[in-house]
Amino acid sequence: MKIHIINGPNLNILGKREPEIYGKSTFKDYFSELQFEFKDIELSYFQSNSEGEIISELQEADDNVDGIILNAAAYTHTSVAIGDAIKAIETPVIEVHISNTHAREEFRKHSYVSPNAFGIIIGFGLRSYELAVRSFLD
Repeated sequence: MKIHIINGPNLNILGKREPEIYGKSTFKDYFSELQFEFKDIELSYFQSNSEGEIISELQEADDNVDGIILNAAAYTHTSVAIGDAIKAIETPVIEVHISNTHAREEFRKHSYVSPNAFGIIIGFGLRSYELAVRSFLD
């Protein structure tokens, strides 16, 4: 099984960015833990601060992986284009968020990703990614 993780803006600075919300671990360190835990799964990872690059990555991953885990970060709440890209591809996408977006600012309660996602996992810290991987195994 092949699962591709796509992270959006500012997730490249996890560990430094608002550690009280996002924790103190870098995603690179956490990704190594995921790879260790799921040795039988081919996990790959991409991060971009650019909306267009995220859309291109979704399209490129389509038909090349069994599932996509997407944390579109702030683009979740603003990008019709990312929502449309998910709608246009065949590969199932699970939307994840590290924080509970519904317990934060009002604008974070709307997602352009959710209506087109296979499932949504929010608020479990970095463990949200592990739960998404496990959901693809079920």
